[in-house]
Amino acid sequence: MAQITAALVKQLREMTDSPMMECKKALVEADGDIEKAVDVLRTMGIAKAVKRAGRDTNEGTIATYVSEDGKTGAILELSCETDFVGTNPKFTGFAADLAKVVAEQNPADVEALKACPMNGETVDSALTEMIHVIGENMKVLRFQRVAVENGAMTGYIHLGGKLADIVVCEFSKPETGATDEFKSFAHDVAMHIAATAPVATTREDVPAATVEHEMNIYKAQAAESGKPEAIQERMAQGRLEKYFKEFVLCEQEFVKDSSVTIDGLAKKVSKSLGDDIKVKTFVLYRFGEEA
Repeated sequence: MAQITAALVKQLREMTDSPMMECKKALVEADGDIEKAVDVLRTMGIAKAVKRAGRDTNEGTIATYVSEDGKTGAILELSCETDFVGTNPKFTGFAADLAKVVAEQNPADVEALKACPMNGETVDSALTEMIHVIGENMKVLRFQRVAVENGAMTGYIHLGGKLADIVVCEFSKPETGATDEFKSFAHDVAMHIAATAPVATTREDVPAATVEHEMNIYKAQAAESGKPEAIQERMAQGRLEKYFKEFVLCEQEFVKDSSVTIDGLAKKVSKSLGDDIKVKTFVLYRFGEEA
């Protein structure tokens, strides 16, 4: 049997906001596997929500870049050693420049990015020079490029660069992307994503393994009720529907107006602009959290 340490109990408690003794019992039942222990608590109805387990990390920032036409963009995470440097405009500006390189040159990985040309030298050389100038080690942790043919995107940065996202929308009329109403809509959706951290854009985008995992939890919860199997199945399906409404972007209630979902908001703006606007996808980064 795995040793259940106080640190492990504390970690589970912080993740689930559950009582310490219940966390210890769940870890014992799960033989020390913290992910399984979370499921045990959820099945018991103790853990209603699970926080994402953070990890210790260096300081740094997340930068976004979107081209003027809104067709291409990138999000990039750059680390350093201290918070002082992490908020330094020279450092954050360099991160933004790197995001622009990603958007324009589409490197396959970090090593390919380092070989990309940047202001008359390579990214690797520019990074080395920045390290010498600022006096701290720096590292590109990850990045992602996004592009859209019929549509536009916008970026949003929150918490001083510790949280950022890019939302990509599709529409039919080329002039839609230039309107203030669309820009306001896209900005609101990007802000909403930062506030709610959805797991997918639509329910069809939720991985099958995730849906299966959640459904198993809900079935186990329903079984605890002792009600007939047919009712248990309906209970589980109802909880899965609630999961979609809580964690799927297009089905979430808009944070600035709970009377409308994100999909409903898109329909309202579409009607106003005489176009068919859809939220296609998004990329969300939290600093220090692995992809």
